[in-house]
Amino acid sequence: MAYQVNVHEAKTTLSKLLKRVMNGEEIIIARAGSPVARLTPLKRSATRRVPGSAAGKITISPDFDAPLPEFEQL
Repeated sequence: MAYQVNVHEAKTTLSKLLKRVMNGEEIIIARAGSPVARLTPLKRSATRRVPGSAAGKITISPDFDAPLPEFEQL
């Protein structure tokens, strides 16, 4: 069962509510007792980035740092 709070309480205790959400709890925000929003934890990506995983797949042109041509205004 999700924990329900009204908008005023959500505004005054947002940090505490976010801690509860980070611990996996779902929070429902209601206006006049009617649910209007849901705070849920974000799903973390299952894989971590691996440095060097694109090695050999990317090429950089030898002139990548050459000066750009002068810009002509029309």
